[in-house]
Amino acid sequence: MRRGQWCKVKTELYRGIDISARVGSATPYELISLLYEGLLTSLADTRLALDSGDLEAKSRCLTKAISIVHALRESLNTDIESELPHNVLLLYNYMIDRLLLASRECDTAAVVEVSELVLTIKSGWDRIRPE
Repeated sequence: MRRGQWCKVKTELYRGIDISARVGSATPYELISLLYEGLLTSLADTRLALDSGDLEAKSRCLTKAISIVHALRESLNTDIESELPHNVLLLYNYMIDRLLLASRECDTAAVVEVSELVLTIKSGWDRIRPE
């Protein structure tokens, strides 16, 4: 293993430990925030993989991003009498469709579109931070 590869592995190990520690002590609100952060990171990594032509990394990053969107979708409380969770559910389904298209067609524009949608949702989520 070359030095650069070892540094990357070491960085990933530390990142995993940090995330585990953050998840272990997080409130439900903070867990959703962590999912949004992880999704944005996966989408940025997907763009880098697409730009460099690394199809294996693209596949890995998109799989992770889609899994995170599924987790966000499952966290919705659709039992309440409000249109909001149902509309967000439709938006998450749209994001998954766009990411699947990005995977099939190596479509960077679809990844950018989903990134922008996530940034908008995350911005709203950050503003409702509970006290």
